[in-house]
Amino acid sequence: MPAISPNKPYRVGRSRTGLGLFATKPIRKGTKIIRYFGPMLDCKKEKDDAIENKYLFQITNRWTIDGSVRENIARYINHACRPNAESDVKKKKRRVYIRAIKDIAPGDEINYDYGTDYFKEYLKPIGCKCDSCEKKRKKLRAEAREEKKRAKARAEKRAVKAASGKKLNGHKALGVSRKSKTIAKGRKVAKRSR
Repeated sequence: MPAISPNKPYRVGRSRTGLGLFATKPIRKGTKIIRYFGPMLDCKKEKDDAIENKYLFQITNRWTIDGSVRENIARYINHACRPNAESDVKKKKRRVYIRAIKDIAPGDEINYDYGTDYFKEYLKPIGCKCDSCEKKRKKLRAEAREEKKRAKARAEKRAVKAASGKKLNGHKALGVSRKSKTIAKGRKVAKRSR
């Protein structure tokens, strides 16, 4: 891992999705945090266009930054659907800075939205693991458990109701009432005694 100057407001650390970039000092909204850099790739050249990795940052239709170099600390910033930073692209200078869009407290993970194309290609197949998506999944799982409990309780209630209904109406279920059965029994007894 590349060395980070102690006066920088971030550090690389373990996050839910692997390694991430975390604030070590308060970062105010609007502050440029770090520059995303690496070799420039010209998409019009076959050699450059053939390069594939997760750290490509497209600036324009022609120019892309290959951020896979180890010195690029910004590559450790993870995706979030509700980020606390965003990419600030300077197309003419071919530079990308990551800028805070919220106040970031020490210990918070720095993250930004990678965009729709990256999300569809890399994150959607495995499921987004950002905090807001994890909270949504947790809420949906809790709601599903509650619904399952309610359905089970309804089924048990119906079963109890059906069982108690059979005890009370057991003779009706056979198509014979209690009164007619006792009358029929009495007749049989009367016929036998003769």
